[in-house]
Amino acid sequence: MEGLKEIKFAVLTSSDRCSRGEAEDVSGKLISELVLPIGGRTAAYDVVPDEFPAIEAKLLRYCDELKVDIVLTTGGTGFSGRDVTPEATARVLERVIPGLPELMRAEGLKKTKKACLSRGIAGIRKNTIIINLPGSPKAVRENLEAILDLLPHSLEMLRGGGH
Repeated sequence: MEGLKEIKFAVLTSSDRCSRGEAEDVSGKLISELVLPIGGRTAAYDVVPDEFPAIEAKLLRYCDELKVDIVLTTGGTGFSGRDVTPEATARVLERVIPGLPELMRAEGLKKTKKACLSRGIAGIRKNTIIINLPGSPKAVRENLEAILDLLPHSLEMLRGGGH
């Protein structure tokens, strides 16, 4: 990406079990590894419980205070009553990016019909792109690999570059 030597990422894991130390956050750590080939650097990483205020507060901090380029969330995109990551994300977004989740689900459908059950969304707040990924490491890898090459260009467009 011209003008940017690195892309600053924030990684947010929404998981009750991981936040209590009952499980290791494999997915969040995997995201930090998967972004390296596009010049990604994890500038912030947090694990929060599946609670609306905690998720929303971290997203606001990443976008408004830390001013990271991209926030990738993992977890909280399923159907349980505690899966509220898309709703918390929607509250902080200024504009939506429907195509990224559409592409992730379309690619996932090539492997399993269950891909259509992910409720993840994506959008923009100020100069930050926020993307919800599923919680399982396998789904994180598949979803991120589907869009990873588009992220540098997405940032160029956000910063006023061409299409």
